[in-house]
Amino acid sequence: MNHHYNKNLKQYADELRNTSVSRAEKYLWKAGLSRKKLGVGFKRQRPIDRFIVDFFCAEVNLIIEVDGNSHNFKGAYDRYRQDRLESLGYLVIRFQEGEVINCYPEVENKILRVIEVLKSRQ
Repeated sequence: MNHHYNKNLKQYADELRNTSVSRAEKYLWKAGLSRKKLGVGFKRQRPIDRFIVDFFCAEVNLIIEVDGNSHNFKGAYDRYRQDRLESLGYLVIRFQEGEVINCYPEVENKILRVIEVLKSRQ
């Protein structure tokens, strides 16, 4: 299953992964999402459908988005994007940049609880 992978966005996703990753995204990746530290594998800047998501776990169909200042005026678009991704069968959870950096243990606990629930439904 390709999980709605969009190869046409691959080059752009690669550029995002290497050039414009936020401090919070780097922190979340290193602290918890890389190397299956939370028990499941994640990919960064993954092209899904017509979007590039921050983090994606195929094992449990989970998408994690980190919202920085650029999201302050994109509420309607973020809602549309999230609704579209959820209509494809994914669960999308969002964190604010400051939340990731300043309250990481709580963020990690929430992600772990969501993974546990999603695994229990399989």
